[in-house]
Amino acid sequence: MGIYPHSISGLLGILTEPFVHANAKHLFSNSVPLLVLSWCLFYFYKDLGYAVFPTLWIFSGFITWCIGRESWHIGASGLIYGLSFFLFFSGVFRRHIPLMAISILVVFLYGSMVWSMLPDWELIEENVSWEGHLSGAFSGFICASVFKNYGPQRPAEPFENDEEEKEEETMN
Repeated sequence: MGIYPHSISGLLGILTEPFVHANAKHLFSNSVPLLVLSWCLFYFYKDLGYAVFPTLWIFSGFITWCIGRESWHIGASGLIYGLSFFLFFSGVFRRHIPLMAISILVVFLYGSMVWSMLPDWELIEENVSWEGHLSGAFSGFICASVFKNYGPQRPAEPFENDEEEKEEETMN
């Protein structure tokens, strides 16, 4: 029920991969970050979360299917990477202080995850899907870019409009 890249039967895994885990340790290590990051998404991005979450799920799975090596890819790691990269870059792109605080929190809690999305076998175990991690990270960055004008935005600075009006009046 995981993703098996480059095969038609492996496409079903795009939908089922986050539910399949190798053992209880794998399930637990995915559950805590998934719950924390999902809560952050739906709390700080409210309605936007309902568009971002499934987009990250499908997009990260599809990219894993396209670039993955010929083996089974299981677990919710791709979705976790997608959520963390979305939350980080979305806060950076929007330049809104509460969302930037979430960006910093994500880096503090999950910043070391960056090393397991690179194909360096000395840093990660051979049976870890770095392709799923990389796919999720790319999906999160793309979603943050695409959705940056939707959802919560940085409020206008006080007197910002007044200064613009004064400039227009002096030009006329």
